[in-house]
Amino acid sequence: MVITDFLNGSSRANMIGKQRRIYKLKIGLIIYSLTGNTKNVAVKLKDKLSSAGHSVSLEEIKISGNTPAQPGKFQLTTIPDIDTYDQLIFGAPVQALSLNPVMKTYLKQLPELNGKIVACYVTKYLPLLWFGGTGAISAMKKICESKGAQVLGTEIVVWAESKREKTITRCIENLSRLF
Repeated sequence: MVITDFLNGSSRANMIGKQRRIYKLKIGLIIYSLTGNTKNVAVKLKDKLSSAGHSVSLEEIKISGNTPAQPGKFQLTTIPDIDTYDQLIFGAPVQALSLNPVMKTYLKQLPELNGKIVACYVTKYLPLLWFGGTGAISAMKKICESKGAQVLGTEIVVWAESKREKTITRCIENLSRLF
């Protein structure tokens, strides 16, 4: 989201012909990617947001332990710090029809988000959105909102060959419009 401030008045009539100040916000794109699919989407989203003039940093959550991660059987080894970001985008894969436990653990350990603007996306293989995707995205949104974030949008990317490019494009277009 670009914040615009019109000088000398804020009504639409007063905005015409006035100089604008645009405040550039720093966006943190925080992901966990098991197979590279979530990261693939994140790189494309970062490029889109950067080309629109945003300052975007892509950070990956890393773990030690077995993959795919099982609850209680991994440790977070790289924990991205969110304090330096004005706005956040979280991305993760669906695992066993649920939010990946790595992202779930990461989100739960975050401090209060106190009104931060957030968007979320998940990647999944199975083509039916309700088959893991909607539950995973709901879990991400619920955790973020419980910490005081304002979640502006969510997306589900289906990695099945027939829907892949369409859902990647939709995700990038829809999320980039929010910032």
